[in-house]
This record gives sequence, structure tokens and C-alpha cells, in this order.
Amino acid sequence: MTQFRKGLWRSALAVAAVAGFVTSAAAQMELKIMAPAAPGGGWDQTARSMQQALTQSGIAKSAQVTNVPGAGGSIGIAQLVNNSKGDGNQLMVMGYVMVGALLTNKSPVTLEQTTPIARLTAEYEAIVVPADSPIKTAKELADALKADPAKVTWAGGSAGGVDHIAAALFAKAAGADPTKINYIPFSGGGEALAAILGGKVTAGISGYGEFESQIKAGKLRLLGLTTPANQGTTDKPSIKAQGVDIEIANWRAVVAPPGISADQKKALVDAMDKMAKSAEWQAILKQKGWEDSYVSGDVFAKILADEQARTKEVLTSVGLVKS
Repeated sequence: MTQFRKGLWRSALAVAAVAGFVTSAAAQMELKIMAPAAPGGGWDQTARSMQQALTQSGIAKSAQVTNVPGAGGSIGIAQLVNNSKGDGNQLMVMGYVMVGALLTNKSPVTLEQTTPIARLTAEYEAIVVPADSPIKTAKELADALKADPAKVTWAGGSAGGVDHIAAALFAKAAGADPTKINYIPFSGGGEALAAILGGKVTAGISGYGEFESQIKAGKLRLLGLTTPANQGTTDKPSIKAQGVDIEIANWRAVVAPPGISADQKKALVDAMDKMAKSAEWQAILKQKGWEDSYVSGDVFAKILADEQARTKEVLTSVGLVKS
């Protein structure tokens, strides 16, 4: 073999070795995923679904899930920021609920202290009324709200949560004073549903999945979804298409601790990019009925900053956050 051919052979071996090292390094990731909530909820389900997809696809060697419940994620994010600084193997599941919770709980730890990695899923809000309600469309609800916001009662989740924010945005879009909305928070979806079905409130607001069976049974009327356009979930148009300019989703995402290096951040973003495209993750989305709303890196960081600014403005307008 000539020296030239030997040189080419060695170069090829070197390239192959580097490629093999990169592949094996990715597969050797030992990730830790925090769900800042009790087992069984949406954040916990997301964390455990990530664990399944990452390990079954071979993207990570392991993915350990831990639960740190309390105060809408405020306790979990404090632990992430204070105890995991610089840890490039740590991730925390979070979502839109946390954006509002940190503001209303006056948390000393903020999302600006984390490293945004990726948004994973989204669930749009649905606005419903009892089947025998005289209100037939989102526009009719908007008109009633504009005439007298105090007379329109809403049933939804916790104060300051995504349901409350969506109701306030609906009021603003209708031309009503959001400080005067009559929002009744319920700790559980069952209690809110009972109030709506019993005609004790004008309208209910939550994720479509919470109402789907009652809508199909003819006990609730769906006025519309808070989607940017019709999503094919139902035959009802988006609320925006009915002339009420509201668009909001209860999204879930992952962030990393502060102080990680650019290489560590890239490795985590790359792992999430691969997971989002994997057959294992796509199967989970289909099984759970989650909307794929994947974006990562700097694009997600910009969305997160925008959502924080919008949420602060809305929560200030309804008096839950002081300006």
C-alpha cells in the first residue's frame, strides 16, 4: 500500500472514530428529569413520557424522573436554580401554568434564571355552555360580556391559571373590562364540570379534553377553541374565526438549570430535537391526544419571554399581580 493510500485509510478511520464517539456520547447521556408537581398530573405524565421515548429510542442511556410538588412549580424551579446550577444532564418540565404561578406567588426565583430548551406540546382551551343555554356562539357570549361582565360567570381552574388568563383575554377581546369578570376558580375539573352542567355558571373554560365526552353526549355546547385556526378536532370554528381575537394554548416545555455551557445546552437541545422526531414520541402524542407544538433553542426562548410579558399584563389587569 502506498503512503498516499495509507494516509487516506488513516483519515477514514479517524473520521469513523469521531463519528462513532459522537453517536456513543449521545447514547451515553444520563438525564435527570424533574416534574415540579405530584405524580399523575400533566407535568408528571410529560416527564415520564419523555423518559420512555428517550430511553426506548436509544437517545439517552437513562432518564430518571423525580417529583418536586408545590405552589404551581415554584418549589421545583427554586430547587432547579439553587441546587442544579451548571448540571448539563438536568431538565425540568414546566408549562404555561408555571408562568402565572410564579407571578401570583411572588416567587423570588424566575424563569429568566433557567436555560430554555424546548416547547413540546400544547392543548388549546375550549369555551362551553350548558346545552340549554340561550348563548349559541362565541360572539353572543362576547356581546353579553360587553353589556355586563359581572353577569357572565365563568367556571375554570385555579386563579391565575391558564383558564383564568383565557377568560381575561376573552373579556379584553370582547371590549369588556377584564377587572370586572366574574371568574369562579375550582380546584378540580369534576367540580367545575358539575357547576357548568348544573347551570350554576354562564360558561366553562378548560382544555378540550376535559369537556369532550359531555360535548359528544349533547350535555354541553362547544362555542369554540382558542386556536389560531380550525384544528380539525371538532366541527366548530376557532373563537378567533368568530370575530373574538383570542389565541392561547396551555403548552408544556422543558428548561435546564442556569450556568450550563453552550456545549451542554446544544447537547440537550439536540437530544430533544431527536426525541421530538422519534417514532416513540410520535406514538405517545397520538396515544395521549397531545398537540405537537415542538420548537427548541432560541426560538422557544423568544416565545417564553413573550408569554411571560403577556401573562404579567393580563394578571395585572385582573388584579392578581401588582404593577
